[in-house]
Amino acid sequence: MKTVAHDGRTTAYRVVEGEGSGHTALYVHGSGGTHRVWANQYAPDGPVRPAAAIDLSGHGESEDVETPPGTDTLTAYASDVVAVAREVDANVLVGNSLGGAVAQWVALETDWRPDALVLAGSGPSLPVYDALREWLDGDFDRAVEFLHGRDRLFHSTDETLLSRSREQMRAVGRAVTRRDFLTCHEFDVTDRLGGIDAPTLALCGEHDKLTPRDYHELLAAEIPGGEFAVVPDAAHLAMLERPAVFNEAVADFLRSRPGVGED
Repeated sequence: MKTVAHDGRTTAYRVVEGEGSGHTALYVHGSGGTHRVWANQYAPDGPVRPAAAIDLSGHGESEDVETPPGTDTLTAYASDVVAVAREVDANVLVGNSLGGAVAQWVALETDWRPDALVLAGSGPSLPVYDALREWLDGDFDRAVEFLHGRDRLFHSTDETLLSRSREQMRAVGRAVTRRDFLTCHEFDVTDRLGGIDAPTLALCGEHDKLTPRDYHELLAAEIPGGEFAVVPDAAHLAMLERPAVFNEAVADFLRSRPGVGED
């Protein structure tokens, strides 16, 4: 892992070099996650080289921030992303769930602009179930188990996938995971999607109950140059469940945009 210092803290990221498509992708995880959810994307057979994956503040090996849930946290996470993007010279942001919200915030609110976005398991708003917010306040184990129910984070019942994901969320911890989900709950840029000027792929897991198909269809319809695609036999973490299909969808999208990354 490498780190970059910015805004009084250090942010950790993993970077993998290599020759590829001419793009450099930066992967941004979702609530309660770390860079590890992208292991199949920064792997040698991933869709883009070079590639980097970030640990947002308070996750993995990154220093935390003292921000309340909502815009302040979203802005802090966007600063993490911009700092790493500049460090690795990224031009493509790939965000899952909360990471997709951060990617949209970067495109709308910062002075760094990606050439392309992939928003996977995300949406222009990300409301969180009332019961889940209550469990995140007082019964973290129940919240973790709820999220790992069928067709939420995963369509698959593969216990290896499920146990690794539970372990990672518990390692991030209740306080940061709660902050993530409450930040998602307050996020809403539905009326601002026309201001995102980067070509965007909205990529949906077929069975995703957390961020269903219509969230992604709205992104694709309202963002200029938006496209929509489905990963079959997957739910919210399609990049883990169906990595080959996910990676090909990302690669196809970037190949279809020959101007992306060109001066």
